[in-house]
Amino acid sequence: MGLLSTIAGPADLRRLSPQQLLDLAEEIRAYLVDSVSRTGGHLGPNLGVVELTMAIHRVFDSPRDAVVFDTGHQSYVHKLLTGRHDFATLRKEGGISGYPSRAESRHDVVENSHASTSLSWAIGIATGRKLRGETDRHTVAVIGDGALTGGMAWEALNNIAANPDLPLVIVVNDNERSYAPTIGGMADYLASLRATRNYENVLSWGKRVLHKTPIVGARMYDTLHGVKKGIKDIVSPQGMFEDLGLKYLGPIDGHDLPAVENALQLAHDFGGVVLVHVITEKGHGYTPAVADEADRFHAVGVINPETGLPLELSGRSWTDEFSDELLELADQRDDIVALTASMLIPVGLANFARKHPGRVFDVGIAEQHAVTMAAGLSFAGMHPVVAIYATFLNRAFDQLLMDCALHKQGVTFVLDRAGVTGTDGASHNGMWDMALLSIVPGLHLAAPRDGAQIRAALREAVDINDAPSVIRFPKGTVAEPIQAVGAHGSVDILREAESPDLLIVSIGSMADIAGEVAEKLGAQGISAKVVDPRWVLPISEDLLELTSTVAAVAVIEDNLVDSGIGAALGARLRAGGTRTPVWTYGIPKQFLDHGSRSQVLERIGLTPDTIATSLIDCLRD
Repeated sequence: MGLLSTIAGPADLRRLSPQQLLDLAEEIRAYLVDSVSRTGGHLGPNLGVVELTMAIHRVFDSPRDAVVFDTGHQSYVHKLLTGRHDFATLRKEGGISGYPSRAESRHDVVENSHASTSLSWAIGIATGRKLRGETDRHTVAVIGDGALTGGMAWEALNNIAANPDLPLVIVVNDNERSYAPTIGGMADYLASLRATRNYENVLSWGKRVLHKTPIVGARMYDTLHGVKKGIKDIVSPQGMFEDLGLKYLGPIDGHDLPAVENALQLAHDFGGVVLVHVITEKGHGYTPAVADEADRFHAVGVINPETGLPLELSGRSWTDEFSDELLELADQRDDIVALTASMLIPVGLANFARKHPGRVFDVGIAEQHAVTMAAGLSFAGMHPVVAIYATFLNRAFDQLLMDCALHKQGVTFVLDRAGVTGTDGASHNGMWDMALLSIVPGLHLAAPRDGAQIRAALREAVDINDAPSVIRFPKGTVAEPIQAVGAHGSVDILREAESPDLLIVSIGSMADIAGEVAEKLGAQGISAKVVDPRWVLPISEDLLELTSTVAAVAVIEDNLVDSGIGAALGARLRAGGTRTPVWTYGIPKQFLDHGSRSQVLERIGLTPDTIATSLIDCLRD
């Protein structure tokens, strides 16, 4: 690193010459491509915000001024400019997080990587500081155009418009994409702004004046037309934003550093709420990551930096199994439709969308809307399949409960990335879904142990028309098929034992670990039967019958252990007057720092050795 090695914090940016700033931008891009290609991570979004992030840190005084990123996956450049240069540890255990992290830096404000939250954070911070008399501190919210499809962002905009005097700058990073191209009315509106020459003329005028004038702010406007007139001419409300009462500046070429910096300086000096519309290109400066390939480079694994091709060949994924089976079902049944929240490709709906484009609905980053729309589709005679990440179901729990379950609508939820996902950190682990769903009356939940079980569960789920059904599975390469050696009603028996001392209930992808635990117990003279309930909620009578044949039960799950499947099984047994002990092994009630999945499981004790040792102690007490 050349210039970058001299940047320990934002103040160091302000001493650089215009040419040095351009050189630094290119150096940052080269560094991101080189480092992220070695570790994996969110490459495309960060290549697109290099100049924008540099401009923000030259105009605003972080951390005195708060900079909130929505979502945090576009914060790599921010990390570099605030002194974090060791990206060799990016997303690795003990290393730099892939999202903002308060533990890493006082420049990081919001760690949550769930979208559409920044504007609510921003008005909260700005209002709180105003109440404390700190009116000279700015708050900057950097929100992608994709995140503006989320309802929470519009709730915040409505509130912000009623408080126009707050020192709050909203930067809309418009690259026409979230994960994939942004669609919907908001996307169309931003496109119309990009196409309007009037905005370009205003920007051109502003750039000519500002480039000639080293002083930006009140003195410049005194010299030209007077403070009020100058601000009014440059920062003027437009279109929909005018209807909301928001001042609008743009659109600005997000890769023209002087233009972005000048626009942000105008917004800074205005003294109230200003929305700055910045046009960027996802993957900018890295040929493999732009144009038709932009979606593939949103997040990458280890790649060849020259070609952008993966160096690590991945096998068939859990998502692939769901994707193929859903397409087969859709070919057979024209009542099946699919919905997702701006995640068409990662949740496996791309092939379905290509073959049946009128039956797939990408509603944008709006999980709440997706779930209630699905309830409406169900009422109208369709069978909707809502495919989202498990962690994002948290956002739509009320809609699942009150719109789907209360109304007994047949909606199938497919939760990708369930359990420990690892490298994306605390906000992306899908560890709350089973705990939340266990309290929903009438809901059916399946946790497949392998690809064949995903296919079987999906076929069964779309035949449930009087209640919501849920299928959850983890991230990554799908497990090798695990054949049942028998069955007890609806429960698969994975490992048989005569006169077993213990019944091990394996939930979903924990089947391999459960089998290894049984082997280790067997080596110690403890006989264990391993079963897979397949449909884990509601607790089946078949599973309850099996518990009556043993002295103790152990449940192994990759879900919050409090209120998980083990807790539900224990409650059912106690309610029936059974005192058989149920020992539960799952994820503790804490936020889990990033690391590989195996490292996280080791850290929380979800390994065969740890579980077997614990069970031996329990059985001997």
